[in-house]
Amino acid sequence: MPSGAGPVWLFDLDDTLHDATRASMGELRQAFGAYMVEHLKLSETESDSLRTRYWQRYGATLLGLVKHHRVDAAHFLRLTHELPGLEARIRGHRADLAALRRLPGRKLILTNAPAAYAARVLKVLGIAAAFDAVLAIEDMRMFGQLRPKPDARMLRRLAVRLHVPPARCVLVEDTLVHQKAARRVGMGTVWMQRWLPERGAALRKHRRPPYVDRRVRRLRDLI
Repeated sequence: MPSGAGPVWLFDLDDTLHDATRASMGELRQAFGAYMVEHLKLSETESDSLRTRYWQRYGATLLGLVKHHRVDAAHFLRLTHELPGLEARIRGHRADLAALRRLPGRKLILTNAPAAYAARVLKVLGIAAAFDAVLAIEDMRMFGQLRPKPDARMLRRLAVRLHVPPARCVLVEDTLVHQKAARRVGMGTVWMQRWLPERGAALRKHRRPPYVDRRVRRLRDLI
């Protein structure tokens, strides 16, 4: 990818560009649990506990399933992201999405979701043309293994692929652990708080971690 000039914006998708808590998160948790019950022969209680533990340890439940249970990543992503009726639940903020087109610099999607899911969401939001590329979890491989956010090695390699120093990149995210990794490799960080669930209210009001450059609730605040 050519280097160009100006900043390179790396936008998360879920709960950054749309309200994924409303659109997909509940259904995804259920789908993950159902997959683990069927393919790992676990009880619902066991699958829920394991899903949470792997997410906390690896940043993505899928990584734990691949590492410890030899789950096929493509099979898991395909079955768990079918999400019937997803399009009817997707909701963004019209003024914020319009601001993306006025934001200077290159813009990319960097999401731990699969490419097919990202394409469905971006189509409903009508903003696919605002981005130079969509980098989904399938694109985050190193040495044949998935390395999604918050893997710092993947972020460093991404900057190399983009032909820019990490300091030219800015990660816009709702997930703090991903921003911590971005800061560790020298990237700028913006904490998007518009779609934070209610449990994040206290964080919104009282806390900005030292590895976060800015807190915003509107994309147009980036301009």
